[in-house]
Amino acid sequence: MTQNQILAGLGLIVVLAVGSQLLASRLRIPALIVLLPVGFAAGALTDDVNPNRLLGAAFSPMVSLAVAVILYDAGLGLDLQRLQGHMRRVVIRLIWLSTLITWASAAALAAPLLGISNGSAVMLGAILVVSGPTVVGPLLNFVRPSERLQRILVWEGSLIDPIGGILGALVFHGVVSSTHQGLGAQVAHFAASAAVGLLGGAVGAALLWMLLRRLRLEEVLGTTVQLAAAVGVAAACDAIRDDTGLIAAVVMGMVVANLPGLDLPVRRPFFETLVSLIIGLLFISISATVTPASLKHLLLPTLGLVAALVLAVRPLVAALATARTDVPRGERAFIGWMAPRGIVAAATASTFSATLVGKGVGGAEKILPVTFLVIVATVTLYGLTALPVARRLEVLRPSRSRPLLVGGAQWVVDLGLAMRSAGLDVLLWAGEDRQREQISEAGLELAPGELFAAATGEGAELEGITTVLLLTEEDDFNALAAVNLRGIVEEPVQRLGPPTRSHGVVAPFTGGEPLFGPALPGPELARRYEAGAQIVTYRVDGGVPAGHDVLFFVRPDGKLTAVTESHPVTPEAGDVVILLGPAAPPPG
Repeated sequence: MTQNQILAGLGLIVVLAVGSQLLASRLRIPALIVLLPVGFAAGALTDDVNPNRLLGAAFSPMVSLAVAVILYDAGLGLDLQRLQGHMRRVVIRLIWLSTLITWASAAALAAPLLGISNGSAVMLGAILVVSGPTVVGPLLNFVRPSERLQRILVWEGSLIDPIGGILGALVFHGVVSSTHQGLGAQVAHFAASAAVGLLGGAVGAALLWMLLRRLRLEEVLGTTVQLAAAVGVAAACDAIRDDTGLIAAVVMGMVVANLPGLDLPVRRPFFETLVSLIIGLLFISISATVTPASLKHLLLPTLGLVAALVLAVRPLVAALATARTDVPRGERAFIGWMAPRGIVAAATASTFSATLVGKGVGGAEKILPVTFLVIVATVTLYGLTALPVARRLEVLRPSRSRPLLVGGAQWVVDLGLAMRSAGLDVLLWAGEDRQREQISEAGLELAPGELFAAATGEGAELEGITTVLLLTEEDDFNALAAVNLRGIVEEPVQRLGPPTRSHGVVAPFTGGEPLFGPALPGPELARRYEAGAQIVTYRVDGGVPAGHDVLFFVRPDGKLTAVTESHPVTPEAGDVVILLGPAAPPPG
């Protein structure tokens, strides 16, 4: 290929990857639904989007390193201390039952249906174990199932991705070793591959612990060091033994996430951006390598495999995992209807299949196109049916707003009580022990833990929060939190207005329009409350009582709307308004 063709091909892959993700975000559908057909069409219509021609022998190692970065990032989310509560048993059961039953069932069905060797069937079964939060998360955000149901499925997806990656790498080496003569040689080859990956992960985690703990690196350099360590260790392990880097990467991430003394940031914007871009690039590139000819005789057998996985295997796993638990019947059924395949399945299939073909494993050339078809079929099926199925099973989350009020002043507590009396499920968070006790004594639900960790961490406690209202007395905190929490909830993060003509450390007048307009900044609201003003609710039949300031509207459908300068909002019959009343006149 000429230099111009290479530039055109690489540029087109990047543009298609980001453009597909942008379109999917606007349509509020999983990005895979757009990425897979776009990549497949690009590969079929033009030779420019052909990673094998663009990168040659470098394509497979680059896929392996890219997946290592994804798995390291996934491993960082596996803070085992966060997996607590009533769903712990269900999640653990889902992980090991899904791994064993799906692996065994897919392998047993693949050999006769697809006409492949037992080795290829076992490898395909291991690949199809994974699901992944990059697929499950967008689907659940669109469907909005009950809070507990969403937590269970998000945790399953987050945990099974790296576990599936480890299983795939181990099975790959087991299949490769089976081509050697002698049981002793097979066992030794398998053990050596596993040992290289585990040892590499342990060494990488120790290196990161030393660098991050001793050098006290700032966020940008600390993130860069993690990326370099993940790629470097994965590359070194792959150079020693093929594809052991995937094991090392996820072990590194999981160990680092659970090491004491490391204060990793809950949100990793650089890693999040990088992983999102890698996912797009991988799906476009891998889809482009799947030719129409390779799918010609595999479509019907693969659909038979998908039918068995969707209609029999997953419901069986869900039934066993939720047996003798307090999970309601409808939620059990929905768990049995949610197991799409995603990026790790595609990337591991692309990484392993080429090597297996080179080793002469029968039917290995079918692994990638079959995985591609399974991903397309499951993502399309669940993407189109998840919402109606959830509605039919009555497991949808109520459409009413669920605000999180950040602040512990007495007027904030009264505001929470007023919102609750208007029919909203309200959650409060405060930093001081005295304020937290005050919230609990008022009978309001208190958000656990540290604010940013609770709101942004993997498997977060605050699923279901629709809006965050920052109501503390610290204007700089409100402004900084508004920036950091932006995009975490469905609606804009809103905060109290600072004093007029003020200049804060982080410019408290930036980051979104303040609540209640310039006439009612935070200090003025607090002053009026201390002077005797009360926060009350009022059902609108005509107008709003004179002398009252409207703070919020609660529509009949439970939608909470805040009043701002540019959105004053006109009350309508049936609305419940939350008002700040006039100060009581002095006695006598």
